[in-house]
Amino acid sequence: MTTPAPAGTPAETAVAARLSTLDRFLPVWIVAAMLLGLALGRFVPGLDSALEAVEIGSVSLPIALGLLLMMYPVLAKVRYSETSRVTADRRLLVASLVLNWVLGPALMFALAWLLLPDLPEYRTGLIIVGLARCIAMVLIWNDLACGDREAAAVLVALNSVFQIVAFAALGWFYLQVLPSWLGLPTTSADFSVVAIAVSVLVFLGIPLAAGYLTRVVGERTRGRDWYEGTFLPRIGPLALYGLLFTIVMLFALQGDAITSQPLDVARIALPLLAYFLVMFAVSWAAGARLGLGYPKTATLAFTAAGNNFELAIAVAIGTFGVTSGQALAGVVGPLIEVPVLVALVYVALRLRPVEPSVEVRP
Repeated sequence: MTTPAPAGTPAETAVAARLSTLDRFLPVWIVAAMLLGLALGRFVPGLDSALEAVEIGSVSLPIALGLLLMMYPVLAKVRYSETSRVTADRRLLVASLVLNWVLGPALMFALAWLLLPDLPEYRTGLIIVGLARCIAMVLIWNDLACGDREAAAVLVALNSVFQIVAFAALGWFYLQVLPSWLGLPTTSADFSVVAIAVSVLVFLGIPLAAGYLTRVVGERTRGRDWYEGTFLPRIGPLALYGLLFTIVMLFALQGDAITSQPLDVARIALPLLAYFLVMFAVSWAAGARLGLGYPKTATLAFTAAGNNFELAIAVAIGTFGVTSGQALAGVVGPLIEVPVLVALVYVALRLRPVEPSVEVRP
């Protein structure tokens, strides 16, 4: 994948001309995918039921296939032999854990109560969203922003482990314990640790194993030059095709719920927008303060700002029902996250230090 140099550099125009049509107009394709999904969900009767007929790890089969297709090329690009330099960087690992598992849930809790005090179902749904750390789309945003691929793979794996271990405990804390301490109403919710573990193993384990084996076999049989110079450029577009397909399916599944309650969607959108912007800004500032450099700072920011809406929606539906306000709050998440994080990719590229040459990435 070829990515643009920072705006304002002499090479910017030349690079833009070298981008594929898919890359150059990515925001357009994403908005079109969102609109197509919303239209299908709104005007095709029974589509949501058909999409939910078969599930993998509590996620609709078409969405699951899109996620796997989206993640495989990105994970095939990772140089796994270099992940040791990431695991040795304690500053990055500790910062990521604090941002994802301390600041993120606490910030979403505060925003939900501050901006939705009169809407308990939506508030609970947003708190659940805050607990579901991203393990899928963040790889796409990080790659588009020229973040550190190896760092992204390590941080996503780290978040996955914590998701299995900590999700249920944090849900209990933020829905029952902390509100009780503050004199606020509490919410009872049971989270299936098994379902969360299955979701992580399927949507991270399968593409991670496939990506790792592809690189090992490809480099051993044809060499790194062929693998990165010929093979990766061929499969690279599959990630964005998978992303667009996933967006269409995700919005088609809940298109009617989103379009039929525009005022509720607007109320839910406000804390989500604030959450993404604050998490990205704070994470970027933390990376700069720690001296991580651009690639790792971008990775830190995107892994902290993104959320695993597939898991959040599955948990909300499984706990409160498909027509619940909690489920709607989860569904609105990607409606806001996708365009906001695409915009933040361009913000990150503008913050990227000017380099003497244009980087071309497979």
